Amino acid sequence: MLKKIQCVVLILASLYEVNAYRYLVVSPIPIKSHAILGDALVDCLVNAGHEVTYITTFVPEKLPSQVTIIDVSENIKHLPTDETFNITTVIDNTNKINSIVYMISMMMDISKATIQNPNVQKLIADRTQKFDAVISEWMLNEVYAGFAGIFNCPLIWFSSVEPHWGILQLVDELPNPAYTASLSSDYVPPLTFKQRVTELYYQITERLIKIFWISGLEHSIYNNLFVPVIRDRHNSVPPFEILRYNASLILSNSHLSMSTAAKLPPNVIYIGGYHIKSNVKPLPKDLQQLMDIAKHGVIYFSMGSTLRSKNFPDDVKKELLKMFGKLKQTVIWKFEEQLPNSPSNVHIVQWAPQQSILAHKNCILFITHGGLLSTTETVHFGVPIIGIPVFGDQFVNVARAVKKGFALRVDLSYTIASDLEIAIGEILNNPKYTTRIAELSQIYHDRPVPPAKELVHWVEHVVKTRGAIHLRSPALMVPWYQKLYIDLILGTVVIVLVSKYVLKFIHSILFMKRKEKVN
Repeated sequence: MLKKIQCVVLILASLYEVNAYRYLVVSPIPIKSHAILGDALVDCLVNAGHEVTYITTFVPEKLPSQVTIIDVSENIKHLPTDETFNITTVIDNTNKINSIVYMISMMMDISKATIQNPNVQKLIADRTQKFDAVISEWMLNEVYAGFAGIFNCPLIWFSSVEPHWGILQLVDELPNPAYTASLSSDYVPPLTFKQRVTELYYQITERLIKIFWISGLEHSIYNNLFVPVIRDRHNSVPPFEILRYNASLILSNSHLSMSTAAKLPPNVIYIGGYHIKSNVKPLPKDLQQLMDIAKHGVIYFSMGSTLRSKNFPDDVKKELLKMFGKLKQTVIWKFEEQLPNSPSNVHIVQWAPQQSILAHKNCILFITHGGLLSTTETVHFGVPIIGIPVFGDQFVNVARAVKKGFALRVDLSYTIASDLEIAIGEILNNPKYTTRIAELSQIYHDRPVPPAKELVHWVEHVVKTRGAIHLRSPALMVPWYQKLYIDLILGTVVIVLVSKYVLKFIHSILFMKRKEKVN
């Protein structure tokens, strides 16, 4: 009997080994929200039985045995100072954080530092390292495609933001700016004439920046840091352009319940919400008790993991406390230090278990900066929001939420306290916001499988089908002039002109012969 059990165990173990893959996950951006997504992606793969080598800036405290960490915490040095992510400088409009050129330059520096990091250099120089696929976060450049060239395996892009032309052009044709928004925009379709012109301008400008600036930097990094390693491993070196456009899949951290429907090829997969655990952790006892006894409900206020509420101007902080003190609701404010003279209904927490707070039945409003993680979580748990966008995709996230009907927008300003008071009154006194977020939350949850399982399925599918070539859009390979039928138009014009010339020539000959006969 014991031998039979041992045989069964061996068979099951062999099946496990056959289905276990090795992935390289590249998520080195030194911003906590990006690390949350990277960690969750790794957890999904590990829970499915796979092995992961993880390039990250923030090393998790607890690591499963299947995870090998490549520590690039030195990347934090390339993150801007507090002055860049400072709320006061944003209010005063002395901040460059929303400059697309500045953000591109910063992300390029981070990419270069990641590849040059000694730990990464050791990884790529190790000829024993083999992976079934590379999963890399895309953020304003495609340099990390070089990892797929080194390890000669499929490439999967992961996008932390909504689908837009910058990422979609890697697997399909450029989306039409007449009904799609740029990453730099806060417009939501349907677009007005002015908005369509603006979106066209954004796409053309950003495309020119890509062609004449970013592309040169990418090729330089690829040629200097990747090509020598690829040449040492393989007989041939693929051009960077081949690797750039050779992605098997794009995992998009989004979902239709909170975004705008778009024309997408089959290899763009929505996985928004995969970072949210199916069983939310219980609240700490003090917060649990506080929220349980909040008979008028709880308003949760957080500006995210990058922005610091302590950087609000002192006068604004005082006005916010005064305004919150007028409310009958309990206010939980994520703040990095204690605030003196806080009203009895305002509770300051330096760390907030956001998902657990939003999951509580008494949480009735979320005041947020509008990051995509926070927006996803508020739809997941069905809580209306007031969005205070500051940088990046927060503007378009909040704009979509307002358009969807479950949010109001308040801008950062010295009058933010009075503006928030009006918005809070509108949302709490008008049931349409709560009704709408409940409808969208139902749409969000109505999926064939949870997003974490969706993620694992498609990542495994890429490996099983050796790159999922069958999912790739033929539009990627068709030149722009063929898509616009310029060749047909030119061909038709040439035929018409030649025919006209030939007919004219024949007519002139016949006319001459007739003339000769008459004479």
